[in-house]
Amino acid sequence: MMENQLNLNPSKKKQILRLENLVVAFNTEQGDVHAVDDISFSLDQGSVLGIAGESGCGKSVTALSILRLLPKPVSRIVSGKIWFQDKNVLELPIEQMHMIRGKKISMIFQEPMTALNPVHAVGRQLVEIYQLHFPGMKLSTMEINGVKMLEQVGISDPSQVMKKYPHQLSGGMRQRVMIAMALACEPDILIADEPTTALDVTVQAQILDLIKEIQIQTGMSVILITHDLGVIAESCDHVVVMYAGRIAETSMAMDLFQKPLHPYTKGLLASIPSRAKNAKTILPTIKGSVPSLLDMPKGCRFADRCPLVEEICWSICPGERPVGHHRTAACHLV
Repeated sequence: MMENQLNLNPSKKKQILRLENLVVAFNTEQGDVHAVDDISFSLDQGSVLGIAGESGCGKSVTALSILRLLPKPVSRIVSGKIWFQDKNVLELPIEQMHMIRGKKISMIFQEPMTALNPVHAVGRQLVEIYQLHFPGMKLSTMEINGVKMLEQVGISDPSQVMKKYPHQLSGGMRQRVMIAMALACEPDILIADEPTTALDVTVQAQILDLIKEIQIQTGMSVILITHDLGVIAESCDHVVVMYAGRIAETSMAMDLFQKPLHPYTKGLLASIPSRAKNAKTILPTIKGSVPSLLDMPKGCRFADRCPLVEEICWSICPGERPVGHHRTAACHLV
């Protein structure tokens, strides 16, 4: 495997997570489909990696694979390796995975209303985390730590919030509770899967600022999954752009916005509204739709939507290759 694929960051930071040729399949009535197909990337200690792409491109499946939380028996990891601190998590006994989840690698799920248990108060759900990972800790200490975590994520009157149930909180408050739970054990890696979904713009900015502030304070690594390139620009050090289950482009965030390489990335950036564009003009879009996982084309998966498509694109699927300094692109034309 190319070194570029393994380490996107030109700095000398220590690598903490690495995915190698990961393939994830789902069982359907029409047969197996590869929701994630041969992807490789790495995460450095203390850095923020953004994974961007349209809905259904495999972002969340990749995140769930890292924690081995894919639904069974409809899904399975076909091949590949996921290295965390020099251990392949796919080969670890389930008991060791229980100790990694929440303590070493935490995740903020997409929808806090479904991720939080509706029949338990917030305090009980926070205490359960400490009971699992620190069984020798006193209950009173667990409750004190829970209050401190809620206070850290900007919740006013945290003692009262500990007694409330998820349905009694606003969307922004529920999201802050999710962040508090994810950070309770001071994890090495935080996976934030669309952490601002269904929140208004003001609350979105507050949540993203909160994650960034805590990341800087603690030095943890973050994987930020989003379809919003504006979030990527503001929050991430480097980026993985996914399309139809594969990686289209990897780059440092600054380089991606200054000079995108893959036609798909160019299309995404062109479709972002800008004040610099002429008023009352039609916003550029990427025509067509993502191909079905049950009927992937033989060649490039973006070929039928690409304005630059050539004959080779229809017959040969391009693999990732290095382009310049610490960048890769899966395109015949780059």
